[in-house]
Amino acid sequence: MTTAVDQETRLEADDHYAVKVWLRMLTCSTLIEARIRQLLRRDFDCTLPRFDLLAQLERADGLKMNELSQRLMVTGGNVTGLADQLQDEGWLVREPVEQDRRATRLRLTPAGRQRFAGMARTHEAWVVQLLGALTRDEQRQLHALLGKLKTGLRAPPEGARRTAPRASLRPSAGAADLRTLRPRLPASARAPMRGAAPRAPLPHRKTRP
Repeated sequence: MTTAVDQETRLEADDHYAVKVWLRMLTCSTLIEARIRQLLRRDFDCTLPRFDLLAQLERADGLKMNELSQRLMVTGGNVTGLADQLQDEGWLVREPVEQDRRATRLRLTPAGRQRFAGMARTHEAWVVQLLGALTRDEQRQLHALLGKLKTGLRAPPEGARRTAPRASLRPSAGAADLRTLRPRLPASARAPMRGAAPRAPLPHRKTRP
């Protein structure tokens, strides 16, 4: 019998049990996600990022661009690209936000909401089938355990050092003015050098949706 190669393949017998749990969760999540991506593409010609964006809009009945970025944990550029495609296909519309001219709210069109409803029902059936190896009680137990883990992960680590407050740069009354202790450079030395190469901008890190 051939052993499947996945994230757990790297494990050693003496690895800490927490590492084994983590890699098993990661493996299960990866397998489920890969299967969902395949089914969405096959049955709806849809990608998982597109489905996730539509699902967020359906649940919230419209969201601003920055709110979508936070919920999907992707960059604003990713959301803009997906929104452009979905708007061209009639799934959503852009609406101005009152009292904020710079913001835009995305909202599903009536036709988009109706189309997504059928997709969401099929997606739910897929998830139920993929987790069918667990009974309903086992799913409840797993859900509760993962909730406990999630709460622990969001809590600050024990013994975390508090950030010391910044010392004020303004001299207190009676203290020596630090500017008087620092020699003043001549104007020629303070002027920027002509022909100096500008600093290169930091590379933009793209986030995969």
